[in-house]
Amino acid sequence: MAPSNTPATPAARPRKARGEGQWALGHREPLNPNERSKKDDNPLNVRARIENIYAHGGFASIDPADLRGRFRWWGLYTQRKAGIDGGRTAVLEPEELEDEFFMLRVRIDGGALSLAQLRVIAGIATEFARGTADFTDRQNIQMHWIRVEDMPEIWRRLESVGLQTTEACGDCPRIVLGSPVAGVSVDEVIDATPAIDEIVKRYVGDPAYSNLPRKFKSVISWLPDGPYQANDISFVGVEHPEHGPGFDLWVGGGLSTNPRLAERLGVWVPLEEIPDVWEGVVAIFRDYGYRRLRHRARLKFLLADWGVAKFREVLEKEYLERALIDGPAPVLPEKPIDHIGVHKQRDGKNYVGAAPVVGRSSGEQLTKLADLVEQHGSGRVRLTAYQKLLVLDVADDQVESLISGLSGIGLEARPSAWRRGTMACTGIEYCKLAIVETKARGAELVTRLEERLKDFDADISVHINGCPNSCARTQVADIGLKGQLVMNAQGEQVEGFQIHLGGALGMAKGETAGFGRKLRGLKATADELPEYVERVARNYLDGRSESETFATWVMRAEEELLK
Repeated sequence: MAPSNTPATPAARPRKARGEGQWALGHREPLNPNERSKKDDNPLNVRARIENIYAHGGFASIDPADLRGRFRWWGLYTQRKAGIDGGRTAVLEPEELEDEFFMLRVRIDGGALSLAQLRVIAGIATEFARGTADFTDRQNIQMHWIRVEDMPEIWRRLESVGLQTTEACGDCPRIVLGSPVAGVSVDEVIDATPAIDEIVKRYVGDPAYSNLPRKFKSVISWLPDGPYQANDISFVGVEHPEHGPGFDLWVGGGLSTNPRLAERLGVWVPLEEIPDVWEGVVAIFRDYGYRRLRHRARLKFLLADWGVAKFREVLEKEYLERALIDGPAPVLPEKPIDHIGVHKQRDGKNYVGAAPVVGRSSGEQLTKLADLVEQHGSGRVRLTAYQKLLVLDVADDQVESLISGLSGIGLEARPSAWRRGTMACTGIEYCKLAIVETKARGAELVTRLEERLKDFDADISVHINGCPNSCARTQVADIGLKGQLVMNAQGEQVEGFQIHLGGALGMAKGETAGFGRKLRGLKATADELPEYVERVARNYLDGRSESETFATWVMRAEEELLK
C-alpha cells in the first residue's frame, strides 16, 4: 500500500479555559469598564474631589468616570432627565439620559432612626431635595434633586447625628438589613444589632472591601422578617439543640434578570462570630467572584458553579481557618411578619407599624412624623424592608392618638390589604434604567382596589418594577409586575407590565419559596392594570379553599382564571 501524502492531523490541543476575572486565580485581565475604573482609583477617594473640586465647580466640572461610577460609593446616582420616555431608555447614551441632579441614598443599617436623625433627614429633604423622600425596600430613605454643590453641607448634617452615605451604593457592602423590631420584639431571643454595628464599624469604608465584583447585600436578624433568601448573605435566628441560640447562614441569593434564591450552608454561627464569618464570605466574593462579565458578577453565580459544599469548604479552610458547627434550619412563624398595626414590646410598651402608599414620603411628612413621635413620648423610628415604618416605645394610652395622628399625615397603621401589600421602585420619574412609571401607577392601583375591593380579607403582595432589574423584588411577590413597553388594543406601543404570579419567599410555615408562575404572553398595559388585578383577586376569592394563600391557589388555578 502506497504511503499517503496527506499530512497527519495534529492532536487537538485542549482549549485553555477563559479566565473569569477571579483575583484568587490570578485572572486580573481582561477587565470590563467598571473594573478598569475601580483599578484606576479606589472609589472611596471620590469624596475628597466632591468636597474640594466638584462642589465648587458644579456639575460641569465632574469627571465622567467619577460621575457614572465612583459617585455611587457615596450614595449618589445621576437621576433621569424629565421628559424622556421609556422607549429611549436603552437607546440614549448616559449623558443624554441624565439630569444635572442626583438621587441620594442615606445609609440606615438595620433601619433604626433616632428622632434627631429623622429630623435631620426631613430637613435635608425639604431644603435640598425639593421635598422628596422615599422609603425603600432596603430599609433606608432616598432623596432626589440633590445638587453636587450641596453635598458637603448634607454630609456635615448627616454625620452630626451619626448617619452616613458611605457605600450606600456601588460594588461594595451595601446597607445591612436587620429586623425593625430588634431589641424590642417579644419573639426575639437574640438582638442581632451588635453584629450589624460591628460590621459597619469594621468594614464599611474599608478599602480592603470597597472593590467587590458587584454589590453585596446582607440581612442579619433573629426573626425571619426580612427577604433573607434574596440577599447575598443572610443570618437568621435558630436554636441549636446543643449550643443554644445562634444564627443560620444563607448565601448566594439575588433577583434581577437571573433570579436565584440563597442556600443554607448548614452551619450554626453564634452572635459574636457573625462579623468574622460575614467578612469571610465577603472576602470569598472579592477574591473568587467573576469580574470579566458584569452580568455574571454577583455572588449567586459563583455559588451556583461551586455548590454549597465547596463554598463552605473554602470559607472554613482558606478564610476562617477553622471548621464551623453544623446547625439546623430556622423554625418559621405561622404567618409572615410585616409588623403593621399595634404590637406589644417586651417592656410592655407598644410599637405601631404604619404604611405610606408605595413608599412615597416627603420632607414635610417626615417632619410631621417626627413631631408626632415626640408628642407621643417616643424617640425611635424603624424602617422595614417593605417600604413601611414603625414607631417604637408607645405607651398604651398613647396608641390611638398616635394612630389617628399618623393617618392625618398619610401613614395608615390600619391600612387596607392593598396599601399594606403594594411596593414600587423609583420608576421612570427619576431612574435612568426605568421603562415605565411605577410610583404613580402604584398609588392609582391602591386607590382603585380600595374602592372596588374595600373588604378584601386576604394578604396579596403586589410589587411594581420599572424595568427587569427587580429592585422591588417582583419575582417573589404574589403579583409581580415587570415594566416594559407593550401593545394596546389600538396597536400602539404604551407603558405596561409583564406579569408574574405566585412568587414567594419562605417567610412562614408551609410556604414554598420560588419565583411563581409566568404565563406566556401575560401582559397588561398600565391603564389595564387596576382592572386586571381586581379580576384576578376576585377569581382568587371565588376559587380558594379555606386558608389557601394566593400563591398556592395560583399554582393550581386554570390559566383562564389568571388572565
